[in-house]
Amino acid sequence: MNFSQLGLADAQLRVCESLGYSNPTPIQIKCIPLILSGEDVIGCAETGTGKTAAFLLPIINNLSAQKLPGIRVLVLAPTRELALQIQKNYSELNHLKGNKSVLVIGGANIHSQIADLRRKATIVIATPGRLLDLTERRAIDLSGVGVLVLDEADRMLDMGFLPAIKRILAMLPAKRQTLLFSATMSSTIESLARSTMRQPKLVEVNRRGRAAQMVEQTAYSVSLENKTALLLDLLERANEKDSLEKVLVFTRTRRGSERLSHILKARNHKVTRIHADRTQPQREAALRQFRDGHARVLVATDIAARGLDVDAVSHVINYDVPNAPEDYVHRVGRTGRAGKQGKAITIVTPVDELSMRSIERLIGQPVKRVVPEGFGGLQVTASSTRKPFVPFGRASRSAVRSFRPQRGR
Repeated sequence: MNFSQLGLADAQLRVCESLGYSNPTPIQIKCIPLILSGEDVIGCAETGTGKTAAFLLPIINNLSAQKLPGIRVLVLAPTRELALQIQKNYSELNHLKGNKSVLVIGGANIHSQIADLRRKATIVIATPGRLLDLTERRAIDLSGVGVLVLDEADRMLDMGFLPAIKRILAMLPAKRQTLLFSATMSSTIESLARSTMRQPKLVEVNRRGRAAQMVEQTAYSVSLENKTALLLDLLERANEKDSLEKVLVFTRTRRGSERLSHILKARNHKVTRIHADRTQPQREAALRQFRDGHARVLVATDIAARGLDVDAVSHVINYDVPNAPEDYVHRVGRTGRAGKQGKAITIVTPVDELSMRSIERLIGQPVKRVVPEGFGGLQVTASSTRKPFVPFGRASRSAVRSFRPQRGR
């Protein structure tokens, strides 16, 4: 199938052709006709499958036909990075420059955003917190919104945006088209979506929680004190067969990101970092350095797990196992995109084993285990994803005790 068979106008088809969009992805094939016809849609697909274009293409197509004044489309995203990426994609796909987009995110000058909104914006791409700031200042009018997009809605819930989302929903017209897209979807956010949507059509390309198919996943078992040494060894002994050309390293905390980036820099690695304590210009500069190849390694917290769109990320390394199993799916999805092969390595200490079992249950498969020599790892057999883990039984407590690392003298 090609884009001409999905019902898009000729002008939009020419844009797709100019951008090299040859064949639509499965999520685009299923969603674009539904959105063009005005249906509410819940779309669930693995990362890197073209979800953003799946909703932007039909939205731009319909905006071109309507030509109504005021803000017609509101796109909500959980992070600044994802909002920036959506705006970039919109600018590329928008063939009618009259349909102006305005980016509304924290960390940027709010007065500049207010000035942009006064210049007759058609689509607003926002993070929930900054959008509410603008509504409290009465600087934005949402009464004409005909399309609401909730992108990565489960992440917004994880980040505590549920009250903000409910407040925003109350400001929008009841008669509207609502679109929800995510790689994973919790039952809570799906329940919220269904309560605010009109007979939504569920489009599920892959089973929820499934990691990207083009990613080879490996878990390295090491002792707690040898995590950093293993990471350095992976980065420094890379050979031509397994070249770590562009590496995204995930940590659990901001402090951990700072600490690790300083260590890598001291070892002469070209490294930069992204986390919530960095200003928006700093975050954009770090992403630009990584994208342009001036930094080989980007150390990031989960703020970069969604919305980070960088070509040819060869490896994702989970220096820390994520707190939520769903975050593992999104981290891994930063590589192996657009049909390219990628690799994901997770460094697992004994105390991380329970979290790895949860991840394996979510993705429905065991992760290949490797015990590198000289790093104090324990041989652990991949747990069965069919047997539920009982967290408070006697056997469980003894298992946790057996996984505690030995303290050095």
